[in-house]
Amino acid sequence: MSTQMTIVGNLTDDPRIRVTDSGTVTSFRVAHTDRRRSPETEQWEDGKKLFVNVSCWRALAENSGDSLRKGQPVIVVGRYYSREYEQDGQLKMTYELEATSIGYDMARGRSSFAKAPRPASMAVDLDESGLPVAAPDRELATV
Repeated sequence: MSTQMTIVGNLTDDPRIRVTDSGTVTSFRVAHTDRRRSPETEQWEDGKKLFVNVSCWRALAENSGDSLRKGQPVIVVGRYYSREYEQDGQLKMTYELEATSIGYDMARGRSSFAKAPRPASMAVDLDESGLPVAAPDRELATV
């Protein structure tokens, strides 16, 4: 079971990129600290901290792994879920946010965007001269 969640915070470490049988996955932790202004001192004070493990897959994994660094302020949206696992004979549970979108918190800094190149969506057969060969069920467009 999972639920939609958004977290705003800072990366606690550099992202870790791994390639698995299911594809590329990037993981990192985000820390959020509540801040409130004390009525007695009129100063800002840190409240409780929340640490969230984040993972992302495929293109989001590659782009975030190449872009994000420890300490950067981010906004992460995704599916929050629990997963059970066994360690040293004991059943344990972990919680993770599987990101669907990640962005910088623009209230805290500036950034620029660079569109990532997309791989070709289909292979094209070439003839001896290097020109595309038309598939039997469609014709090549001429320009």
